[in-house]
Order: sequence, then C-alpha cells, then structure tokens
Amino acid sequence: MKNFKAISVAESEQLMSEQQPMILDCRDLKDYRAGHIENAMHVHEQLRDSLLKKADKAKPLLIYCYYGHASEHLAEMFGDFGFQQVYSLAGGYADWKEQHKL
Repeated sequence: MKNFKAISVAESEQLMSEQQPMILDCRDLKDYRAGHIENAMHVHEQLRDSLLKKADKAKPLLIYCYYGHASEHLAEMFGDFGFQQVYSLAGGYADWKEQHKL
C-alpha cells in the first residue's frame, strides 16, 4: 500500500494555498536553478537525510521531479519514515510548467 498520494497540478495548488506544505524539488540542481515552484527547496542528500531525521512529520510534504516518477520514490521514502501527509506531483514540473505557461 502506498503511503503517499499522487496529486494533479490543480490539487497541488489547492494544497499550497490551504496548508502551506514543505515543497521539495528532486530534479538536478541545474534545472532547479533554471526554474522551480515558488518556495521549493532543492533536495540533495544532506537535506533529505536531515528532513528524514528532524522535520515535523505532521506537516504536509509536496515532492516533484521532472515528470512525476522519481518524486514517487522519494515520497514513498518519506512516507516510510512516518511522514503523515506526503504528496507527489503527478506529471511533475513539466505539467506544472505547461499549466502555468512558463
């Protein structure tokens, strides 16, 4: 059973406006620097490990990648570590970018 939920761009926008989740971008640094969702943090190994150990597990967590596949693996990891509200952006940054005409 999955311990995260894949959500659409529209659902992620609603989540961001209502719950201010922590947003994690798991693409490579070059692409993150070229453009990312507002308030997203670039996930590198040290940040990931620190969040797994110290972050508030009750705070919603939205994770995205290029197309929504790698973020599912990371979302599953956070769910396995006890995070209660973990979301993966279905379609990833590609869908986000298309729907926001970036």
